[in-house]
Amino acid sequence: MAQTIFILNGPNLNLLGTREPHLYGNTTLADVKKMCVERGKAHGLKVDLRQTNYEGQMVDWIHEAIKKAEGIIINAAALTHTSVATLDALKNFKGPIVELHITNPHQRESFRHLSYITYVATAMMSGFGPEGYPLAVDGIAMLLKKRKAV
Repeated sequence: MAQTIFILNGPNLNLLGTREPHLYGNTTLADVKKMCVERGKAHGLKVDLRQTNYEGQMVDWIHEAIKKAEGIIINAAALTHTSVATLDALKNFKGPIVELHITNPHQRESFRHLSYITYVATAMMSGFGPEGYPLAVDGIAMLLKKRKAV
């Protein structure tokens, strides 16, 4: 049976493809999902990709992941810089967590330099554009294999 990974996306990522294309490109979230599902299959992983504009929904999904997922890739978007609730929920997840950013937050406004997710992230992927998502799937697959080998 394939291991499940959750790919959780925060506020405004539903607008990928039209939102600030000079920063985020023209790739839609549906395109991202397709790339991740295909890459996940190559690693024997089932990908469950979700997006929300609400902090409470993000927390609920992390709670669900505690029971249903082996790993989490999270692009919390603006919640990255504001949500202690998301951090506290992630603290309860025992598998690997990959923090993902489409852009490099350290090349943007100073308020984006703070990440609450970083405190619990096993690894971080940033600045690769939407193509960072399948790269993050590769990374989490590697982390899960290492964990299994121990």
